[in-house]
Amino acid sequence: MSRSFPMPQAFVSRDRIRSLFTEAMSQMYRAEVPQYGTLIELVADVNAGCLEKDPDLRDRLARAGELERIDVERHGAIRLGTADEVFTIRRLFAVMGMQPVGYYDLSVAGVPVHSTSFRPIDEAALNVNPFRVFTSLLRLELIEDEGLRGEAEAILAKRRIYTPRAVTLIERHEQNGGLTKAEAMEFVAEALETFRWHGEATVSADTYKRLHDAHRLIADVVSFKGPHINHLTPRTLDIDAVQARMPERGITPKAVIEGPPRRHCDILLRQTSFKALEEMIAFSGDDGAMQGTHTARFGEIEQRGVALTAKGRTLYDQLLASVRGEVQVGDGGAKAGAYDDELAARFKALPDSWDELRRENLAFFRYSATPAGIAAAAGSTLPGDPEALIASGYLTFTPIVYEDFLPVSAAGIFQSNLGTDQQQNYATRSNRDAFEAALGATVQDELALYAERQAASLDSALEALGLVGLPLKTVA
Repeated sequence: MSRSFPMPQAFVSRDRIRSLFTEAMSQMYRAEVPQYGTLIELVADVNAGCLEKDPDLRDRLARAGELERIDVERHGAIRLGTADEVFTIRRLFAVMGMQPVGYYDLSVAGVPVHSTSFRPIDEAALNVNPFRVFTSLLRLELIEDEGLRGEAEAILAKRRIYTPRAVTLIERHEQNGGLTKAEAMEFVAEALETFRWHGEATVSADTYKRLHDAHRLIADVVSFKGPHINHLTPRTLDIDAVQARMPERGITPKAVIEGPPRRHCDILLRQTSFKALEEMIAFSGDDGAMQGTHTARFGEIEQRGVALTAKGRTLYDQLLASVRGEVQVGDGGAKAGAYDDELAARFKALPDSWDELRRENLAFFRYSATPAGIAAAAGSTLPGDPEALIASGYLTFTPIVYEDFLPVSAAGIFQSNLGTDQQQNYATRSNRDAFEAALGATVQDELALYAERQAASLDSALEALGLVGLPLKTVA
């Protein structure tokens, strides 16, 4: 007599868990920061208008598989305090198919953290939901006051930012290779608790003030139960339009859009934000009655362009540094206008056409065979050179969207919302080895990921044209 055993329950995909978490996070943040909801509505209106008036943009996004992801696209940011917290956050994001990509040292811009971005890396996963979390680790060694540094270490050592059940579900995912639907739903609810705002500080008013005087971000990381999400960012197709229309919705934007200037061919990442909220908090103490305010959480918007190659990034960095070195970035209208004008003028040195960016090896592109090319391949011999194939209309290319961040822009957003009067010059600089040791993993090289996607797309396109194995000139 044969025995039957129950079939194991199917696991929910990591992409699905990531989407569930993104939606839950968005709903939570909308309830906590009502202006975020207003921002989402404004961005949706601007994006709809862009797609309606620019059919070429709509077609390009559709060909690249990006059109469906625009409305769900978000990035968040958190700041952690200890190596243990960073180690566990890596495991938590792995449940959602997100990996650490890139190393960002913000200490060079006066912010005492170093960071990475957790995100999906596979193209299909990115097109399902490209949720990213810019995750920073406080560099306690940059606190000059030894006594305060030791006090901050002791405070952070006592806190537990993950629920016991969230840790159990992370372990189950690691052991079993996935989570069932019921487990996935529970995981999302438990993981969300790590990112929730708590209006009660874990320190006294005096301790908060001393941490705040050292650096506002130090107070934000050390003084609370957990690393509340400090912003959640939708993607717009026209950040200048959003910037101009924010006041119509009762939102005051920062004066300067961070990143490159407005261009016909968008590059990298442009970001703006509204000022951080002043939120009431209760300090710990004998009677718990001491009240104060804390400034941390804000609204942010981003516009993403093409990923630049190492050559392109070098040129971008040089141009940006030349402007920031000569024109002060300020919140005043005159300073902002002068900065924007100079930025646009300097960036004329970087080509503003897709074909020039591609030919000069300044940006990454995704290649695909055209219907005409596939038809021609069936009846004739095609040229074995990508440039000739492009010229013949047999091979086409679309920009690969930049999925990562810019350290100068991130620092600019942080400083704008932490207070422009606070600019530190830290003697200690980059410490990637220490960050990766805390993480328990090596961060992935974002440029290598883009290069792999470009090369894979070209191989696939050539295969579709029957050109596998032919000697080909490399695309510049």
